[in-house]
Amino acid sequence: MDKEKIKQACLNIVDKKLENIQKTLDNYKIDLLSEAKSSAGDKHETGRAMLQLEMEKLGQQYQTVLTQKNTIAKINNLTTKVVGVGSLVSVNGNCYFLASSIGRLMVDGVVVMVLSINSPIGKQLLGKKGGDHFWFNEREFVVDQVF
Repeated sequence: MDKEKIKQACLNIVDKKLENIQKTLDNYKIDLLSEAKSSAGDKHETGRAMLQLEMEKLGQQYQTVLTQKNTIAKINNLTTKVVGVGSLVSVNGNCYFLASSIGRLMVDGVVVMVLSINSPIGKQLLGKKGGDHFWFNEREFVVDQVF
């Protein structure tokens, strides 16, 4: 597995999320301007308030996704022996990439689970080396290899 390809796939997903959030924010700004031209009284004020709340939520989402992007962008392509942020790990034949909570990716025909170190499995994997065992949901897992 190529960590750089996985990293780039993650960045592409995060960039797409940022783009979608920005487009939605831009549309809300247009809607807010058109609401400002309306003079329907209380209904007008309620509509403006709801738009502003939605824009605030989107702004928070944007910051969260931007933090994800920065975390992923800082990952180097070095191989380590101990699992940490940026590690590509084979566990029971499955691939995990510890970067950010993105989920399942398909890279070069291989399914890779992209997880945060704060996820339940991520916490279990931190500090492990090849050959180490751990239990999760009453199942035993073996770290095959750390890339």
